[in-house]
Amino acid sequence: MVVPSSFAAGAGDPPPIPGARLGSTDARVRPLLLWVRAGAAHVRLDGGPVLQLKAGEGAWIPADGWAERAITTEPGTVAFPLWPHASVGAWGLSELTRFDVPSGWQDWLIQLFNLQVTPFSGRGYSPKAIEELLRRPGSRSPVPVEVGRNPTSEGFASPAMPQARGARAVAEELIRDPALDLTVEQWASRVLFSARTLRRDFLADTALTFEQWRLLCRLGAAVEFLAAGYDVDQVAARVGFASRNGLTRAFKGRFGLTPHEFGRELSARSGGGLTQRAAAARQTDDLIRMMRKMDTPAAPEMLPAASTPSHTNDIHVLSWMYRGSGYLDIGDQRYERERGVATWIPAEMEHVTGLRENSVSLPLGNASTGDLQLTVPLQVRFSPAWDDYLMFCSISARSGLRPDDHNPRHILDLFAEQVAAQRALSVPMPTNPRARAVAMECLRRIGEPGGTHDGDVRAEIHRAFRDETGMTLGRWRYAARMRIARDLLAGGAPPSAVARRIGYAHLPTFSAAFSRFHGLSPRDYQQRESERNQ
Repeated sequence: MVVPSSFAAGAGDPPPIPGARLGSTDARVRPLLLWVRAGAAHVRLDGGPVLQLKAGEGAWIPADGWAERAITTEPGTVAFPLWPHASVGAWGLSELTRFDVPSGWQDWLIQLFNLQVTPFSGRGYSPKAIEELLRRPGSRSPVPVEVGRNPTSEGFASPAMPQARGARAVAEELIRDPALDLTVEQWASRVLFSARTLRRDFLADTALTFEQWRLLCRLGAAVEFLAAGYDVDQVAARVGFASRNGLTRAFKGRFGLTPHEFGRELSARSGGGLTQRAAAARQTDDLIRMMRKMDTPAAPEMLPAASTPSHTNDIHVLSWMYRGSGYLDIGDQRYERERGVATWIPAEMEHVTGLRENSVSLPLGNASTGDLQLTVPLQVRFSPAWDDYLMFCSISARSGLRPDDHNPRHILDLFAEQVAAQRALSVPMPTNPRARAVAMECLRRIGEPGGTHDGDVRAEIHRAFRDETGMTLGRWRYAARMRIARDLLAGGAPPSAVARRIGYAHLPTFSAAFSRFHGLSPRDYQQRESERNQ
């Protein structure tokens, strides 16, 4: 099934890509592989010389031993930060190292970023399967870690996610990289909350202290890496334990098996299959071998199919198909996702997101249920000219590499404006090439006060508008603005924000113009649409 709320190819050109920097906290707590797809990046360690990276180049940036790390990108740059996994320590990469990325690997690296920041996984083990394995007949009963009597302390289960915004942001980052070793105070500073609030929210939402929650998160990741065949020392380093002894004590206290016993029994019973984290670990191993020029592996001929487990989000998630095709299953309905299509996945709906072979998607951002009213998937198609900009949006949304003035709501506004501009194309368009070009320019500049001035337009174009649309240019522009305003209001945007987006400096002026066109005030129109959708 194709999503009914989908629209034609993206209107207008993408905005310019600003420069970005990796936050100091993100830059120092873990090693990093930085790959530049387009533009240029600069890396400086401990005040030393600047390493300049151009498109097609990457750098291994070590984590420890540097007093200062500065990682910046120039305007127009798309650079992917990729976090190495379990076995990187075995390669002894303790220095800043530049490497080239063959073109055949580039989409593979984009998909690796996707695997690191989303719940996508390929075939193989799932947390549920591992839980059943640990509970199989003949194995020792898992012993709960000392976290009190609560649902997450029985058997193998991922800890419940906190719902409060700051705590959830911390939890999501730890799920992506359990080895991050920040204090509660440092985490609180990152998410702009107090340490006291962060601790309170973890306890209230999960019945676990922050430290208890992080321990369960690390142990869950340890199970996945052990299942993938990594040795205990590698797993301990990857999930944040200072030594194998610390991991062994915690693992046995929770599961009744040492990590070595678990890995040995699992390898004797299983074949193939990797979780998302373990698959990303193996893929990063290949990348590091390539970087060190040790028998550069050939890029896979086909990117494998992937899917998420069935799950529910408490926020709306925007996902964009960069390559190939995929699908979104909600209940018994399948919504197709094609190349270039960005899809808002509604909150609070159980769903599965899938990618077919040789396909890549990227998350562009999130929206709360207060910011966006959405009960069915909503789609918009972007032209290939938007690829680099949308990749930049994904990187900014899901990593610390972002502009200093990054606004998480930007993608919500961008999507709404793109949808609105495309819907406005249903306004009668002139067929005269010059008049049509003026119409498209009006749509691109619809949010600028004044927009295109009638006095700047030649008389023949005015005639074309009157003859071919039945409206003067001024009336046509007014109709387009009001159509966009209507769609933005129906999507839940407040009237004051709608007024600004379509170029009105003052809300009363916009309200009067909207009322003349639609016969309802903006608030009355929005209320009517809200009641219709209930």
